[in-house]
Amino acid sequence: MKFQIAKEAFLDGLQQVQHVVSSRTTLPILSNVLIEASESGLRLTTTDLDVGVSGTAEAEVSKTGSTTLPVKRLVNIIRELPSAEVEVSVDSKNVASIKSGPSFFKIIGLPDTEFPPLADFQDAKEYQIPQNLLRDGLKKTSYAISTDETRYVLNGIFTSFKEGKLTLVATDGRRLAMVDNDLEFPASHETDFIIPTKAVQELQRLLNSEGDLTLRLSDNQVCFEIGSSIIVSKLIEGNYPNYRQVIPAETKERLTVGREALLETVRRVSLLSSEKSNSVKLSFGANELGVAANSPDIGEANESVEVKYDGKEFAIAFNPDFLQAPLRALDDENVHLDLIDEMSPGVLRTEDAFLYVLMPMRVTS
Repeated sequence: MKFQIAKEAFLDGLQQVQHVVSSRTTLPILSNVLIEASESGLRLTTTDLDVGVSGTAEAEVSKTGSTTLPVKRLVNIIRELPSAEVEVSVDSKNVASIKSGPSFFKIIGLPDTEFPPLADFQDAKEYQIPQNLLRDGLKKTSYAISTDETRYVLNGIFTSFKEGKLTLVATDGRRLAMVDNDLEFPASHETDFIIPTKAVQELQRLLNSEGDLTLRLSDNQVCFEIGSSIIVSKLIEGNYPNYRQVIPAETKERLTVGREALLETVRRVSLLSSEKSNSVKLSFGANELGVAANSPDIGEANESVEVKYDGKEFAIAFNPDFLQAPLRALDDENVHLDLIDEMSPGVLRTEDAFLYVLMPMRVTS
């Protein structure tokens, strides 16, 4: 196998697929990237057996073939090469010679026959989804995925195709983020499944703001085809909790506030919340929101923000990190905060189909 390739094109292609490779793998082949050289260029593939990513790179191939090489080491070598052109040749024993300007590297690979193939999706259900719709939905929900491995069904994004809507949900038990979008698909394709965190992260790296992607779904795996790139992932097995139960059916008070202003204020005030009392207190008055934090051992901070509010006066406390997370992920100018009382969950909404349910914290007055 032999090919010539621009350094940047090779580096981009490798960086697109290297993230799924774990540094602590018991199988040496899983540290490698499968490189397949054909007349049309290179295909690069990596997997950790749960998630696989495959992409392409333009190259001049003078001799077709395939091999696997250690991807992290290869990325480090290509990044440091002195010349813009790289020549790679691989012999029958999977030893690759890499030449670039005055530099020469020899790197030992493993046979491509050992590389685990990505799943086949021949009789799978198929969906067409605008890339920006999925990218936007993942951005607005993924920060709420649980990192607690004992509740593994929450270690991903619940994805539902029902009644002409694509719904994405993430929760860690203390907060819940949800996005609903209209999407056309056959009624026979109604289903739901859970995409694991690692696949969500890979998707977020590859999704663009234009064009469609193809989603293929089999019994326990999902495939995303984005241009010439492919992500294949196992699904999380198990029953996702009934998230609709968590969303308050009706709320009593509504406050409308500038998203940026609220984010900045909470960020500043939370500088004086401590690990022990990690909360900010929101106090509601006529067209005014007071944000305060105090720690007996550090000090206190408070600030007020102009808002639209004409409800009763009361206060509620939230975890400042959990309150800031959706505000960072949204682009809207204003957000609505719907409340019942000091002890009930607050619901942050936008004009579109996004909502975020946040459990309150106990207030010490």
